Amino acid sequence: MQALKILPDIYWVGAVDWNIRTFHGHTYSTKRGTTYNAYLIMDDKITLVDAVYGPFAAEMIEKIKEIIPEQKIDYLIVNHLELDHTGALPEIIKLNPKVKLFCTQKCKEGLSRYYNADWDIQVVHSGEKLKLGKRTLTFIEAPMIHWPDSMFTYCQDEQLLLPNDAFGQHYATSERFDDQVDLSILMEETAKYYANILWPLSQIILKKIEEIQKLNIPIKMIAPSHGIIWRKDPQKAIKAYLSWGKNETKPKVVVVYESMYGATEKMARKIVQGITDAGISVKLFDAAVTERTEIIAEMLEAGGFIIGSSSHDNDTLPTIAGFLHFFKGLKPKNRIGCVFGSYGWAGGAIKSIEEIFKQTGIEIAQPALGVQYGLNENELRRCYEYGMEFAQKLRKR
Repeated sequence: MQALKILPDIYWVGAVDWNIRTFHGHTYSTKRGTTYNAYLIMDDKITLVDAVYGPFAAEMIEKIKEIIPEQKIDYLIVNHLELDHTGALPEIIKLNPKVKLFCTQKCKEGLSRYYNADWDIQVVHSGEKLKLGKRTLTFIEAPMIHWPDSMFTYCQDEQLLLPNDAFGQHYATSERFDDQVDLSILMEETAKYYANILWPLSQIILKKIEEIQKLNIPIKMIAPSHGIIWRKDPQKAIKAYLSWGKNETKPKVVVVYESMYGATEKMARKIVQGITDAGISVKLFDAAVTERTEIIAEMLEAGGFIIGSSSHDNDTLPTIAGFLHFFKGLKPKNRIGCVFGSYGWAGGAIKSIEEIFKQTGIEIAQPALGVQYGLNENELRRCYEYGMEFAQKLRKR
């Protein structure tokens, strides 16, 4: 792919990673690939905002060369330290040693540790401005969105927000803009990104968006560092983040389970039947089959969680144990939940899941449902009623 003009004298010079299928050390499934976005601003001071992952450095540099020799870049804005954004820096600076970097103090410290290099770095703070010529950039520190070093860059002349990881998606396409792709897929990937990476930071994100809104700066375009650029409706992304940051939910239930010999699965299906017949939307997932990333994405807007496991060694089965460990770290708020499971001689899985609910702050809406050994017709009927009862409680919230 070639460099692409996104605004007058502003170009996308990133890279598309079509084949990547896991991210963040296999914690995130990327079934649609991803992009590493970088932006070149042509002005009196030629400026590169963000970079790409190291293996794609040559691809980015080739795009830059379509516009200007890479040695003519004056400034390099580093919005975020993580390697998928800075991996190409050593190659750029090797070709252009005079380039001056701008980043937060935490970012500077991290760059020193990662690259052990003596680069020309200027630390910037919220509200500071950088004059490029016709354009001026304003820096907005955004710690913990999603690393301590993170910041946004705003170009007031073009009303362009360059927020690094915020408002992004892992989504590889030949198109670059929101009005060129399927909106339902775009929002699906945006929600999945938020749910799996930013959900535990919701309060911080909410405060930062509200802070930016108070600045009353117009935003006509949002160009994140992963995925699609929002040019038709950037407010759609902002409104979604506000909703997710407030932990707003829908009358929807996500049921997640892992089963050893099939009894817990039968329970899950009957519970789902009861929820469905009560008129509430529901999604059912076997944690041993479905990628965790996809389950978490479905949970983002759901008001109710029902989680079950067969008991093994008086605890949960191993796959759902890993899922619950990750889930606990997301710190979902404003949800109700309940627990179910089957067991033989001990039912420790139920107690373990309930304890995680308590630690996470999820309101346990009804007593756990446990079945010893196989299920008879009365127990299957109870599972069905259990689902109906939960659906009714969710509807009344």
